[in-house]
Amino acid sequence: MSLFGRKARAASITSAQDLIGDRGGKRSGVVVTNETALRHSAVWACLTLRADLVSSMPVDVFRRVAGVQVEVPKPPVLVTPGGDQVGIQEWLWSSQFDLDRAGNVFGLITDRNGLGLPARIELVALSDVVVRAKGSQITEIRVGGTSYTGERLKDVWHEKQYPMAGLPLGLSPVAYAAWNIQESLSAQQFALDWFGGSAIPMAELKNTAKKINRAEAQVAKDAYRAAVTNGDLFVHGQDWEYKPIQTVAASSEFLRTREFGLTDISRFFGAPADLIDAAVSTGSITYASMTQRNLQFLIMKLGPAVSRREWALSRLTSQPRFVKLNRNALLAMDPETRARTIKIELDSRTLTPTEARGLSDRPPLTDADLAEFAAVYGAPRTQPTEAKA
Repeated sequence: MSLFGRKARAASITSAQDLIGDRGGKRSGVVVTNETALRHSAVWACLTLRADLVSSMPVDVFRRVAGVQVEVPKPPVLVTPGGDQVGIQEWLWSSQFDLDRAGNVFGLITDRNGLGLPARIELVALSDVVVRAKGSQITEIRVGGTSYTGERLKDVWHEKQYPMAGLPLGLSPVAYAAWNIQESLSAQQFALDWFGGSAIPMAELKNTAKKINRAEAQVAKDAYRAAVTNGDLFVHGQDWEYKPIQTVAASSEFLRTREFGLTDISRFFGAPADLIDAAVSTGSITYASMTQRNLQFLIMKLGPAVSRREWALSRLTSQPRFVKLNRNALLAMDPETRARTIKIELDSRTLTPTEARGLSDRPPLTDADLAEFAAVYGAPRTQPTEAKA
């Protein structure tokens, strides 16, 4: 079984054209691949939305000490995984982009630390990768012209998404959305051909006085073309009638088909249609706050993918350390909600004033600050109770 390679496309289970199959009729000229799918605005918006959000989540490393989760320093591979030129944010963006469109991402482990763990992982293009497997086990990975088998398979970093039992690779959303993507891209191509004049005649020139033969029709067409090409006037009597052909590309059915394609494709790529500026059936979706909308997206769509990434990235650290992507970065609040939430945590003594100020990138209160607060607002009405021995 070969996957991803251009030459092995006929045997690839992730090839979009293989899943489309032969429909017996004339096949559209639009071929859906990992690259051509990016021409569709919905595909591009979904992939970049998810990659932007995941790559913006801070990467933290923890271990449990006496049952308490304690943060520990991050290894270099989680700071600059691709070397000095590729930081963790860029690395996460690129890898998430490939995971969301192809279900897999590959990289070459070019350096290891003293524990034998990867210290540098250089991501490679999916089009350069061919995978051969026997059952659920990968037997060979070819990157460009280099083959990795046996023990050398450990030099290839492989992370997958949308796993299926019995398959060594993750499922490809582009492959399974190929019909929908091809339909939308074909509609775009049809519109381009229509307005470019290559799909059907742009207008109709009809003689209402008599029936003309082919030679006379050619003379009339040449005369009309010669006139309009130079911006001149086309002079004729009562025998000729010019009628532009109405464009069905602007009809309501055509536009509705294209709009439906946006929402349909967004389902394959795990991004709500309203978040990629696509029309929804109800016209609009209203949430009480931005935080609630982001929380719904995180729980229902992005959260499972983030959890799988945390497990995969934890393999880059020594046990029992583990990696967590800080989801709080996604739960952005409006200023009023943020202030109300912080006040509740301060009143419930779950957050200290210094921690609260740190959330706003402010330094701790100084003695001068406390004196000024006391002068303006007076002494606090309640004092924290002292813990008894």
